[in-house]
Amino acid sequence: MQLRRLMEKELEPKRYQHTLGVAYTAAALAMRYNADMDKALIAGLLHDCAKNLSVEKQFRICGRHSIAVSAAEQKNPALLHAKVGSFLAWHRYGIEDREILDAISWHTTGRPEMRLLDKILYVADYIEPARNQAPNLPQTRKLAFEDLDECLFLILRDTLAYLSASKTEIDPMTQQTYDYYRAEREKGGRQ
Repeated sequence: MQLRRLMEKELEPKRYQHTLGVAYTAAALAMRYNADMDKALIAGLLHDCAKNLSVEKQFRICGRHSIAVSAAEQKNPALLHAKVGSFLAWHRYGIEDREILDAISWHTTGRPEMRLLDKILYVADYIEPARNQAPNLPQTRKLAFEDLDECLFLILRDTLAYLSASKTEIDPMTQQTYDYYRAEREKGGRQ
C-alpha cells in the first residue's frame, strides 16, 4: 500500500509502529462491525500524519488555512495534530472522503454523535497492540470487539480521569463527548 510506505518515510520509527498498530486494529474492528475496512485502514494510517510536525508548523498551517484553534488546543498543542492531520490527508495525500477526514479530525477528542468510523479510529488508537500505559487495557481490548459503544464510553471516562489527575487541560469537546455518551448509556438502562 502506497500510503504505508509514505508514512514509513515520514514518521519516526516508534510513531510508524503505532500507526501500523492503529491501522490494523481499525481494520479488525471494521470487519467486526461491518464497516468499510479500506476506509478504516486509511484513517488509521493517516491519523497521526501531522504528529511529527513541530507545534509551530502546526500553528502556521492552521493560520494559513483558516483552521480554527480552540483555547484548549492553544494550551495543549498536542491536540492540534488531529485537525492538521485531516488537512494534510486531504491536501497532501489526496483523501477526499469526508468520513475518513472526520475520523482523523476527531480521533483525539471524540465528538457527540460519532459515526462508526469515528468510533473505530478513536478506539483503535487507544487499544492498538503497542499501547501499554492505558488503564484497564486488557478488558478494554476485549470489550472493543464485544460492544464498541460501551468501550468508547469507558475510554472517554478513563481519559477524563487521567487528564484530571494529571492536571492536564481537558478539551471541552472531550467532556461534551463523554456527557453525550453517558446520557446515551443511561437511556439504554446502563449506569
